[in-house]
Amino acid sequence: MSCPLIANGDVMRVTRLDQCGHPVPGPNGFVFDCFSSLAMNVNSDDGDDIEYKAANGRVCGYKKGCPTFRGFDLELNIFSVSPELIEILTGNPVYMDWDGKPIGFDTCSIKCDSGFALELWAEVLGNECEDGAQGQWVYFLLPWVSNGLLGDLEIGSEAVTLQVTGSTRAGGAWGVGPYNVQPADASGKPGPMLTPLGDQCHRRTFITTTPPPVPSCEYATVPAPV
Repeated sequence: MSCPLIANGDVMRVTRLDQCGHPVPGPNGFVFDCFSSLAMNVNSDDGDDIEYKAANGRVCGYKKGCPTFRGFDLELNIFSVSPELIEILTGNPVYMDWDGKPIGFDTCSIKCDSGFALELWAEVLGNECEDGAQGQWVYFLLPWVSNGLLGDLEIGSEAVTLQVTGSTRAGGAWGVGPYNVQPADASGKPGPMLTPLGDQCHRRTFITTTPPPVPSCEYATVPAPV
């Protein structure tokens, strides 16, 4: 393998999860590309240093504290004011028109018992594509994000960006996922991940030649588990 470089973010998909971290089948996903950035900030505890100091001031022994990884704190900046997207990210309800179509959303509370999975495809530079491949992407999976919160909103003469924050959790029940995200064999046939993410892990990253899904302004269907 050569040395791939991550270019710009391409497509993102969010999937509604139940309280145990299972993907919810049906119209419970959303695919979009109108975002400016996704920050995945490490949340950790530095641990306690241990030091033995003699009465004369000499340090007899020292051990650096072992940091504890808690997960990632997310900051997602989006341009799209899609009611469907905001509803999945925050757990707050959509507002319907007379025909039952989402035209808005309510901001009511922080839904700590709701969650979503987040996938991101970023374009790759510096790698030659395999025969028959349409391209290459760096694929990021955050299988369980909770505490989605829509941030401050200021509307004026400039472009409006919405920020949604959240935090990852370990465990969950994503397994290998309900989607085809990588080649399953030498023919390049798309399939799900080959192994599930460990129950102590918060993120998986790999290179794939399976194209990302096509963005849409409607709920995307989450396949039922096989």
